Amino acid sequence: MTEQLAWFKSSYSDDEGDACVEVALTPTTTHVRDTKRPASPELHIAATAWSAFISAAQPGA
Repeated sequence: MTEQLAWFKSSYSDDEGDACVEVALTPTTTHVRDTKRPASPELHIAATAWSAFISAAQPGA
């Protein structure tokens, strides 16, 4: 069975929504894809690695 992912993008995305990535979260994996090419391959990142990335990307980190 294929899991249905709930994709979302940043509230900082441009109005057209074509210059960003979308993310879908699961308990163990973060899926990342290009908004312009949603059928293209996705990145699958361990949830712990994604959390570390987001923490490091915060202003002042």
